[in-house]
Amino acid sequence: MDIKEFRVKAFEKALEKGCDNAEIYFVNGEDLSVACRNGELEKYSVSRSYGINLRVQIGNKQGYAYTEMLENPEELVARAVDNAKAVETEDVHPMQAKCIYESVPRKEYEFTTLSEKEKIALAIELEKKAIASDERINKVVSCNLVTGIMKTGLYNTLGLEAEREQDMAFSYVLPVAEENGDVKEGMAYRTGDGILDVDGCAKEAANNAIEQLGAESVPSGEYSIILKNSAAADLLEAFTPIFSAEAAQKGLSLLNGKEGEVVASDIITIIDNPMHEINPRAFDDEGVPSKAKHVVDKGVLKTLLHNLKTAKKAGVESTSNAGRSASGPIGVSPSVFYIEPGDKSFDELKNQMSNGIIINDVSGLNAGINTVSGDFSLIASGLLVENGVVVRPVEQITIASSFFELMKNIIAIGSDMKFGIPFGATIGSPSLLVKKIAVSGK
Repeated sequence: MDIKEFRVKAFEKALEKGCDNAEIYFVNGEDLSVACRNGELEKYSVSRSYGINLRVQIGNKQGYAYTEMLENPEELVARAVDNAKAVETEDVHPMQAKCIYESVPRKEYEFTTLSEKEKIALAIELEKKAIASDERINKVVSCNLVTGIMKTGLYNTLGLEAEREQDMAFSYVLPVAEENGDVKEGMAYRTGDGILDVDGCAKEAANNAIEQLGAESVPSGEYSIILKNSAAADLLEAFTPIFSAEAAQKGLSLLNGKEGEVVASDIITIIDNPMHEINPRAFDDEGVPSKAKHVVDKGVLKTLLHNLKTAKKAGVESTSNAGRSASGPIGVSPSVFYIEPGDKSFDELKNQMSNGIIINDVSGLNAGINTVSGDFSLIASGLLVENGVVVRPVEQITIASSFFELMKNIIAIGSDMKFGIPFGATIGSPSLLVKKIAVSGK
């Protein structure tokens, strides 16, 4: 049985059992993962993901059921119907009807032409070049390369038929530098065809490790900081839930009801653009046609991110931000979500700051943030800057503030846009100059 035959039978059975509508979300993916150590292949795996999520509507109740097998659609329908009847709350969640999508040609990547043998060789070369880049690099603790393809299909009894294919790739390397008994670890990554940039990735990772040799703390106090692009993207990703209308409607975001109000510095614009060239898609995970939108425009909150359910509840249109997995219910998720870059080079940001700290890395994002209050306290490392010149590395410090306060204290934006490794959503940011933030050190 193929997916077309399966869905036809599932829809017929759902309507027979009294469902108003039924929908199938189908994913079929394959990933190749390579890890190497000491110049040899350490781990090689090919994993496949396959899943069918059936959603049924009975009145205002929703029922879900999941399977990984293209067989017995009647049993899947029975489980979904039982789950819908067991739901005590009624919350209107519309389904997207048949519609026309803007053409989004599948992005062509050079890495898709590589054989498995060539991908393995690429990972081994990345590790070797990281070690060879400087005599102070004595080993690599991790070197990985992952490529994959994901096929998604969305079909319902309202005539919706939406399908897409997306390619994905990333690589990263973590070399270790040692000097006079001081040991530091660095990291760099590449995405898409960037995985072919072995020299650049190896050199960047080695430099990130070497520049932290001899790091010390700084006295506690308030400092101007530059959040380097990768660290800024990590922080933005950690706080994306505050922009979810689902979280807001549940009382889990302080942005609830704040549309039209100032929530950031007037130089900050935050965009969610599912049509962005880095990872374009024609529709979201409910089949709603993709829409680019300014979530924050020059400091003013313009919209939260909506799926069809939250949009219906708020009396607005969906922003095409439905997100889901094959085994879970529909939620809200950003697509390509980023702070709009400015026009200042990193050196210009450093000169404007004059005295302060460049924050290259933040850790503890799982435990050190509160997406409800917006507060965070994160371990950080970076570089001390005096009179616009880097004087030494910094470690064993903690930066603490509120995400909302941080956004209002940004006084300059770099042009060095960088996106993180794409796990679902793609999140990016340029480097950000922050007027002041509390730093705990020695």
